[in-house]
Amino acid sequence: MTTGFFWDERCFWHGGGNYAGMLPVGGLVQPTNGGLPESPETKRRLKNLIEVTGLARDLVMRGAAPADTADLLRVHPAHYLDRFKALSDAGGGELGRRTPFGPGGYEIAALSAGLAKAALFTVLQGEMDNAYALSRPPGHHCLPDFPNGFCLLNNIGIAIEAARAAGLAQRFAVLDWDVHHGNGTEAVFYDRADVLTVSIHQDRNYPMDTGAFADRGTGAGAGCNLNIPLPPGTGHKGYLAAMDRLALPAIRAFAPDVLIIACGYDAAANDPLGRMLATADTFAQMTTRVMELARDICRGRLVMVHEGGYSETYVPFCGHAVLQKMAGSAVHAPDPFVEVFPLRQPDAGFDAYLDLVIAGMAAHLGA
Repeated sequence: MTTGFFWDERCFWHGGGNYAGMLPVGGLVQPTNGGLPESPETKRRLKNLIEVTGLARDLVMRGAAPADTADLLRVHPAHYLDRFKALSDAGGGELGRRTPFGPGGYEIAALSAGLAKAALFTVLQGEMDNAYALSRPPGHHCLPDFPNGFCLLNNIGIAIEAARAAGLAQRFAVLDWDVHHGNGTEAVFYDRADVLTVSIHQDRNYPMDTGAFADRGTGAGAGCNLNIPLPPGTGHKGYLAAMDRLALPAIRAFAPDVLIIACGYDAAANDPLGRMLATADTFAQMTTRVMELARDICRGRLVMVHEGGYSETYVPFCGHAVLQKMAGSAVHAPDPFVEVFPLRQPDAGFDAYLDLVIAGMAAHLGA
């Protein structure tokens, strides 16, 4: 098994504005040492952990060129890119909702998209069996002309359109298991029949006005979007049930040429921006499932693109569990919360309620 790991130190240098959590500093909002929850440390500590454990030796560590202007224009209109570049050149600022950036923010965002593009290309070209892009800033909330939720460019959308333009694939499936709805990627492909977008997320977390199960796509894309909103408190069993009964059957039926995962870790039990109870083992088992599905339907071609996840202590262990599965490696990083988080899982009553929620969605899909 050959697994690529695409990263670049400059992505860690992306900086936000003067925030305290999700709130701009000012008035009664006191400054903090942490700033925005979307910090470089979750990603840097993941890279550090795979090096310390030795898992990095079982990966092919690579950099990548930034996505070029032609790549970006396939997803984002010129007026948006021009405005972004001008503000970046002027020292930074904020274009949308919670998307602050500093000097050179445009170039760093293009590099983040370039990592996703390179990961996808190497898998489609047969150079790697699968690949992981440690992209930052993230991308799944970015609409074609409006950035939000820490996302400045739609990394996965840019990678898919570049691969299509290069003639590397015809049909793409995106499974987003970030705790927040993948509204940007949904918007990019909502009227397309050649891209299936599936989002498993906490219901009405962020954005609060998107992500409904009823939103199935429009025009040629009708039926090619599937939202799986789960109630707060969904744990390990619930996530695997949603995968097995809803997400994976939909992807299997679509039969893509490649499977791309918008890989956020903010459904983890101690994430500050989610209210779910997933564990490192949840992410490991979901990874095993998508690898098996990819082997069945698209010659094992699987790409992970890093999205959210804001626990500096736990994201590295969740990411390590995913990468260990992808690489088929024996190098393991024991979960430091393995004795605590299982005790926080929902009780049988909640799991029975969740079973009804998932069964209801499955019935509407005819599954």
